[in-house]
Amino acid sequence: MDAGQPRGRETAGPTAAAVDTEGPRIRAATMLLRQLLEVSELFEGRLRAHLTVNATDLEAMEHLLQSGPLGPSELARRLGISTASTTTVVDRLVGLGHVTREPHPTDRRGVLVIPTDSSRDRAMSVLAPMIQDVDAVLDRFTPDEQRVITAYLNGVVEVYRSHTHAVDD
Repeated sequence: MDAGQPRGRETAGPTAAAVDTEGPRIRAATMLLRQLLEVSELFEGRLRAHLTVNATDLEAMEHLLQSGPLGPSELARRLGISTASTTTVVDRLVGLGHVTREPHPTDRRGVLVIPTDSSRDRAMSVLAPMIQDVDAVLDRFTPDEQRVITAYLNGVVEVYRSHTHAVDD
């Protein structure tokens, strides 16, 4: 067993092997991150189907579930779409029973878009088991190994963030 490999696990197999093409060598961990992104898209598709929403509607739901109630303008800003398009998104979500529109507590002209408890429960019925299973994988590692994994993933997230703002030459 490789000294760098955590106890009690086999290697990830051929999909984890480094690729040496005519370009730069791609490390196994980098290839696995790419696979994670691909399978994340598949999981998101499953969640969209479970909630019977499209990609924009799911993104709106994610913002509402993570941040709580939002005004339509803030939701539009987060989605990167017009307020008119956001109205259409919210109308669809209201029609499906995922959100309600409620009067804003401090702005008598404003409204808040609020996820319904039933929609939150429906989303969590798919999300919670996956999150628990991911945590179970992490539990196979020692606390020191978990800190290294966390540091690595934090670094990867920062790299991705830095490349989302890069200007094409």
